[in-house]
Amino acid sequence: MTGNKLNIARRKVLKISAKALSFALLLTEVDIAWGAKILGVRIWPSEDYTRITLESDKPLPITQQILTNPDRLVVDVQGLELNPTLKDLVAKVKPNDPYVSQIRVGQFQPNVVRLVFDLKEPINPQLYTLDPVAEYQYRMVFDLYPSTPPDPLMELVKSSARKESALVKSNEEIDLIAQFATKKDRLEKPSAPVAQAIPEIKEAPQPAKYKRLITIAIDAGHGGEDPGAIGSMGSKEKHVVLSIAKRLRDKIEDEFYMRCFLTRDGDYFVPLNMRVQKARSVQADLFVSIHADAFIETHAKGASVFALSQMGASSTMARWMANKENASDLIGGINIKTQDRQIANILLDMSTTAQIKDSLQVGNSILKRISGFAPLHKGRVEQASFAVLKAPDIPSILVETAFISNPEEEARLNDNAYQDRIAEAILRGIKDYFSKNPPVARRINS
Repeated sequence: MTGNKLNIARRKVLKISAKALSFALLLTEVDIAWGAKILGVRIWPSEDYTRITLESDKPLPITQQILTNPDRLVVDVQGLELNPTLKDLVAKVKPNDPYVSQIRVGQFQPNVVRLVFDLKEPINPQLYTLDPVAEYQYRMVFDLYPSTPPDPLMELVKSSARKESALVKSNEEIDLIAQFATKKDRLEKPSAPVAQAIPEIKEAPQPAKYKRLITIAIDAGHGGEDPGAIGSMGSKEKHVVLSIAKRLRDKIEDEFYMRCFLTRDGDYFVPLNMRVQKARSVQADLFVSIHADAFIETHAKGASVFALSQMGASSTMARWMANKENASDLIGGINIKTQDRQIANILLDMSTTAQIKDSLQVGNSILKRISGFAPLHKGRVEQASFAVLKAPDIPSILVETAFISNPEEEARLNDNAYQDRIAEAILRGIKDYFSKNPPVARRINS
């Protein structure tokens, strides 16, 4: 073959190879962009925000636009054909959803499904994709936040206004009685011989111990996309701890000098740093996070109480537990691009020795109360670097109520009587702590 013919043959081979490569790349793009399978659709409504999740076996490109008059969010998902699973999304909207009135789903173009969210008020949407983690494949997440977010402190002040007023009135009466008794005692104090002959008089009323309502932030762990630990009978930690948290809330509300704030009051996910920020926003005096243990060995048992550590974990188990709980954000799903890194770093850096000291005190009080009726995993408060305990100015503890991975304790955690006893023990421990450490200054706007 001559040199000219050889060059022509080589160019033909190169062209064929280039075409084959282009075709292979085209197939790869088509495989990635089209033909994805929707594995599930979920909606998690809450006062904070409504989350819609589409889970698929491949990542899918999405575009969005906000329309007004009326308010709508329009989302186009490429690479999909309308199917029964997607149509199920329409029926999953609940009447009490604060932000979504209905969802309409249709085949907008070949391989493009359009979702139209009819809104009850203006929103700020956050749309993002999560990589596979735990039991989940790829997730497209639509977080619909209200344009005017609720003020948790204002809501708390409104709901506890009557109790605050009653406490102030009671304190004024007690203080007046105490002042009158002291003044009368000075004016009418008898001489020494006479005083010896008078029977001992009952001690004068003391000034009120609690000058303001004590605010307790109760944090039910996990929620929404993050089920937490799951027992052998199928019990989900997120449901058990929310039930206990609500029991504790009701008991706190029965105390005339306390009020309660729940970081979540339904089945939805709250990122770890947001739980801390919520507690700080309501100027909480104490933060109690409630969980249900799980371990690789089913015979592990007993309740535990944890506080923050700046010096490393107090045991291998404590370190393992902290790592497991800190992974909640990955499973629950957060938008990394919009997460406030600066705030997260401040919470990491500002945790103080005083906060940890107070946390250990209240933790010991609660642990002592729990030990009166339930087995303990450890007889002392353990410490580790739990992200949810890093409020710099609020005593913070994490209560593991029992091991949901232990079949016997899983049954106990689902028992109403046990849930009530755990809630009562936590309350009594809280009361023991504040009886010795009452807050001394009234906060602004509290």
